[in-house]
Order: sequence, then structure tokens, then C-alpha cells
Amino acid sequence: MAGRKFNSIPIRLIAALVGLCLVAGTAAAVERLEQPKDRQFGDWLVTNIGAEPATLNPITSTDAYASAIEGYIYESLLQRDPKSLELVPVLADRWDISDDHLTYTFYLKKNIKWEDGYPFTAKDVLFSYERIMDPKVDAAPQRNYYQNITKVETLDDYTVRFHYKMPYFLALSFCGGIPIVPAHLFKPGEDFNQHPISRKPVGNGPYKLDHWDTGKEIVLVRNDDYWGEKPGLKKVVFKIISNPTVSLQVLKQGGLDEMSLLPIQWMRQTGSRRFEESYRKLSYYNPQFSYIGWNMRRAPFDDKMVRRAMTMLVDRKTILKQILFDLGVVVDSPFYINSPEYNKDIKPYPYDPAGAVALLNSVGWKERDGVMQKDGKPFEFEFLVPAGPKLSEQIAILLQENLKEVGIRMSIRKLEWAVFIQKIEENNFDACTLGWSLGWESDPYQVWHSSQAVAKGSNFVGFKNAEADKLIEEARQEFDPKKRIKLYYRFQEIIHDEQPYTFLFTRKALVAVSKRFENVVVYPMGLAPQYWWVPKAEQRYREP
Repeated sequence: MAGRKFNSIPIRLIAALVGLCLVAGTAAAVERLEQPKDRQFGDWLVTNIGAEPATLNPITSTDAYASAIEGYIYESLLQRDPKSLELVPVLADRWDISDDHLTYTFYLKKNIKWEDGYPFTAKDVLFSYERIMDPKVDAAPQRNYYQNITKVETLDDYTVRFHYKMPYFLALSFCGGIPIVPAHLFKPGEDFNQHPISRKPVGNGPYKLDHWDTGKEIVLVRNDDYWGEKPGLKKVVFKIISNPTVSLQVLKQGGLDEMSLLPIQWMRQTGSRRFEESYRKLSYYNPQFSYIGWNMRRAPFDDKMVRRAMTMLVDRKTILKQILFDLGVVVDSPFYINSPEYNKDIKPYPYDPAGAVALLNSVGWKERDGVMQKDGKPFEFEFLVPAGPKLSEQIAILLQENLKEVGIRMSIRKLEWAVFIQKIEENNFDACTLGWSLGWESDPYQVWHSSQAVAKGSNFVGFKNAEADKLIEEARQEFDPKKRIKLYYRFQEIIHDEQPYTFLFTRKALVAVSKRFENVVVYPMGLAPQYWWVPKAEQRYREP
């Protein structure tokens, strides 16, 4: 699914950062992007997701598949306008920020109800914050963004205040974008992680869950009691199709209205006149990158020279050209390549098998009888890939061949998404390939701070570096973008030296959308299907 709600959210896993200076004071009541005045109501959007989310609880979910769906169901205090990228009111009417950047007060709208009719109040915000900070709740990626809050208090039913012990340049984004669940549905002592809301979400947004058919589809229906301006589309259907080839077949047969295309599909399989008459093809860059992660807790990847050698054995330019048709760019940083934070002075390590072997030799690895070994032990490891994305498997196979030529044995293991993520979160892997979908603003704490190198933490490769920690912590309190960028540049130099990841690519988003949809606009962060509509004459799905 190409669209999202544009809130400030934690970095999300994908099988796929520009810092804005926030000014203290009272925010102007900027209006959200309005629905088109001439839109017509009805019809469905049928799209697909590559894997089934484990949960639709916005506090405990971690992947981009869940995020795409939750954005239709739940709303937050503020959101980032897709066109202007300014933070604008949603559940909050307005907000105040103290001059010292330590207190954030939100004044909530008073006419909002959860879809079950229960009023939305400041108690829901407080409850949600308390669950995020509860160590028994599986919310480690969320928790690190709120760890410097000393207190959240409800001044009355419609006023909530966040108190910080130190300034944080993204405080407004994350207080305003805090995921909020309905407090009245939870009983004291319940296991929050296993609550029924995970499968049956109760939100306050423009859509609500119609049904979830495990392994097949998740269907949302327009919430006709929604407090705000209602969207044009009656339903949004997420078909669960892990195989991109099957997805394209379904799209061509009219069973999907929109899907993300693989490079080969974009270049060679969607160029017919019939296809172009029915679908518009859109390409754009989103803040995201793909990578290979090396588990630094395990030998031989506990040695940075080995990790650097592994990067030099990945022929990224050839992969980009032959598999991705040059629809992307090689990256060497955890920041979005088109953002000011990205340090372009750092050049990616080249593909250099001879240089890689020399590095391995320098730390005791020698080739004997065609096998790279050290202290009598062969260099062998298991490479995990998620089932479904063919690109991951193609990269794994190419890497396997490159490593074989220098005597390294790599086995490939494909796992279903849920099992794959469980292995990663438990740090039970040697190496893997994944991607991160980034927010519009950058804070590397979630993925790179040593405190996050714990079970279910996002620093699952186990990267720990005292100087990097210090730089990340200083950057969090720096409101001057130029000074913050300088800190980030040094941080990236450390990452480049340590090579906990072999950074791969920022790929172009390649999307096909049925031409019957109107108001399909590419915004700075991608598409926004919540603003699409279909003329009556072209509506395909009609209510009985």
C-alpha cells in the first residue's frame, strides 16, 4: 500500500529525514489538506500488502504493513500535512510549547467519539502513554521516543500536558503523533499485548474494520459517524498477496486497483497499450533504504574488518543495474539520501573481492583447499530472507555466489514474515536482509543507540559504540539544524567505519493506480489514498 497518514512515527520495518525546526509558542490552527469539493462518494480501493500484520494495535505494531492500515483507523493529536509537511491539528484544536521546550500542552477537540460511541478524552492519551512506557508492553521502538518525559498529566477531560526533563527537538512531533487507543476497553491487569483490539481495532478515524479474513484480506469500511470530513471511498480492501507476480496478474485481471511494482514489472511487464489505458504509473522517492544486517553478537561478524570485507563482496552497482534497472541509488547511511542529514562526503565501499580477501587475511582468515577458515573453523553462516519479496532472494543468491568464490559458505533460509520477524527480534540470526521505512524527521536513536540492542529492540544487529551514543544523545537536544547535522555527519563516519549494516539502496517507489481514481497526487512523502475518489460513472463496486 503506497499511502500513509504522514504522522511522525517510529521507523518501521519493510521487507522497505529531513529535520524541521520547531518553534516554541502557541501553534496556529492550520487547516488540514481538504477533501476535494467536487468528489463523489462510493466505490472501493482494492490494494495489496505483501504480508499479514501480526497486530493492528498501533502501540505494539512495528511493521509498515500494519502502519498502512492503522493510519485509516486511528488518528492522533497532530499530523503532518501531506502537501505542506507542516504539523496541523487533528484530535487537538491547538497546542502550547514553553519557551524552554520542556512543556507541551494540547487542547483537545470536544466532539470526538470512538467508533463505539464512547467519548475521546485526555484520559485516552494518558492511558496510551502509560502503556507505551510499561516494560511489560511490547512497545520498545515506541518507548525510546518518550523516555525523557517525566510526567503526563490531564488538566481536565480535554487538556493534556507532557513534561520533559530535557529538550528534545522532535518532542512536538512525537507527543502530537503519539498512538492513542481507547482506554475504556482495557481492564486492569489485562495482558495488553494479547488484547482483542489487536485483531478488532476500535478507532476514531475515517475508517473502521469491516472484517479480517486471515491469510486473505483485511477490509475497512468508511466510518459514517466520523467526526471530520468524510472520505469519498466507501471501502479500502487490503488483499494479502506475498508473491509480486501473482499480485500483478490480479491487477491486470482487475482484482486490484493499486499496487507497488517491482523494477522488472515497471520496465518490462506493464508497458502494453491496454495496461497504460487502464493504469497510471507513478515513480518517486520515499525516505527508506534496504540493507544487509550482520549480527555483531556472533562470530565472525563481531569483527568490523570482517563486516567491511562482507560489504566489499556485495556487488551493489551490478545488482542496481541488472535487477533494479537503475531505479534507485546505492546508499551508505541510515539517513534519507535526499535529506540534508545524509553525509555525501562518505563514499560507499567498492565491490572489491581481492581487497575483501586481504582484509580477511589481516584478521586471521585464510583460504585452504577452497575454504576460508580460521583456527580450523570454516567461514560459514546462515542468511535469512523473508518469503515473498523476490528481490531479497535474488540478492541472497548473488551474494552466495560471490562468497563461494572466496571460500565462504552461506546458506539461505526463507521464512514467512511472522517467523522471520520473530527470529530478528530475538536476535536469533547470523545475517538478514531488510529495509527501514523512515519518518519525515530523523532521530537514529531507535535503531542505533546501544540501549536499543535488546530483545525486540530495533538495534537487533547489536551495534554499540560510546561515541555514537553520545552524538545521538546530543543531537536529540539540538534545535539548530546546522549543528545537529554536524553531529549526524560524525555519527555516519562511525557507522561507515564499523559497517554493522551493508547498506544497499534507496529504491524508487514504483506504483500502478487505476485511472478511474481522481485526485491521485504524489506528495513529498508519497501517495495519500484517503483523498482519492471515483466519478459515479466509473465506480466499479456498488453497495446493494
